[in-house]
Amino acid sequence: MSTSYTEADYEKSVMELFEDLGYKCVYGPDVERDVRTPLYEEELRAQLYRLNSSLPNDALTEAFEQLSNIEIGELTRRNEIFTDYLQNGVPVRYFADGEERSALVYLVDYEKLTNNSFIAANQWTLVENSEKRPDIVLFVNGLPVVVIELKSPAREETDASEAYLQLRNYMQEIPSLFVYNAICVMSDMGTSKAGTITSNEERFMAWKTVDGSYENTAYAQFDTFFEGIFAPERLLDIIKNFICFSNEGQKSIKILAGYHQYFAVRSAIASTVRAADSDGKGGVFWHTQGSGKSLSMVFYAHLLQTVLESPTIVVLT
Repeated sequence: MSTSYTEADYEKSVMELFEDLGYKCVYGPDVERDVRTPLYEEELRAQLYRLNSSLPNDALTEAFEQLSNIEIGELTRRNEIFTDYLQNGVPVRYFADGEERSALVYLVDYEKLTNNSFIAANQWTLVENSEKRPDIVLFVNGLPVVVIELKSPAREETDASEAYLQLRNYMQEIPSLFVYNAICVMSDMGTSKAGTITSNEERFMAWKTVDGSYENTAYAQFDTFFEGIFAPERLLDIIKNFICFSNEGQKSIKILAGYHQYFAVRSAIASTVRAADSDGKGGVFWHTQGSGKSLSMVFYAHLLQTVLESPTIVVLT
């Protein structure tokens, strides 16, 4: 790698990659906005109305207020509340024809990809405990669901570990950004890994394929990582079906599926659907030790509810 290839060059390459994936790319300083909110408010309001056109303005205003003021508990708890909103909708109450009614205001259309907006913003300034400017933030319908920190692939004194430390610093200095976070990324081109707000550095994982084929994993490049996770359709699938929380005593852990879990579960679901319509033999889901088999079964059981009608699941241990 040439020493003239700077972090700014790498950032430009990643932004071009997102543009190729169908994201609208914007330069943060060019966007007129309140730098004290992490939300892309103009985009969020427009998408709330677009996705929930049958609901009155009062309901959508309440949903926006709830999203803007998630203040219960520490950061992980606030993020857990938001994740529920993101996956399942924001519960609201409103009056219509003199009666109080309840509804869900949806933040994402998981069925029709084109109903959603995908924006990649570089140098998105946020002022909270101090002023910070993450390298790249990905917005889905105005919600900052991905934070990406890059380091120069040419500078020997920095690497992806420095990007991880910078992410942890952001969580201290601009914590409101991470209330709305689904995935954190650290990358120095040679190493690109994804995790959650509760992941330690060892828990950040590579994503080595865009289609699940083993052949693509041996020499995975940075573009394989970003295309593998952040192609819009897959990003929505991961957000909806492959992120969960595990409560361990007093501590809540946010979990993001690894690429091997994602593709294995998706294959198992397809096999189960075929089996349900034929001889009932879905096959065997084979795990190695330490591969996250229990979580794979959690994701599998969750998805099974959406593809089969009230399936009965028997767990033997």
